[in-house]
Amino acid sequence: MDITRTTVPGVGVVHHFLTRGGQRFAVLVDHADQRSLLLYGPDDPDVPAQRIGLEHDEADQIAEILHSSPVADRLANLERRLSDLIGGPA
Repeated sequence: MDITRTTVPGVGVVHHFLTRGGQRFAVLVDHADQRSLLLYGPDDPDVPAQRIGLEHDEADQIAEILHSSPVADRLANLERRLSDLIGGPA
């Protein structure tokens, strides 16, 4: 996946994603720290066909789903690794 980051003066930061299959989408983080998912259609690759505004908890829920493993599993793995490093109980 190709990812680029663009600062848009007066708006915020747009993170553009291009999948291996050629699909484009972006995440806009505006100056108020609000997030929007921008979906691009095949007709105009520069203008979003749809903008989906997300509340903070909604963005967190989507991020959790997109992770390859849940936060609790990653945390447990880190705790195991830390325990191994310091020689504590497994």
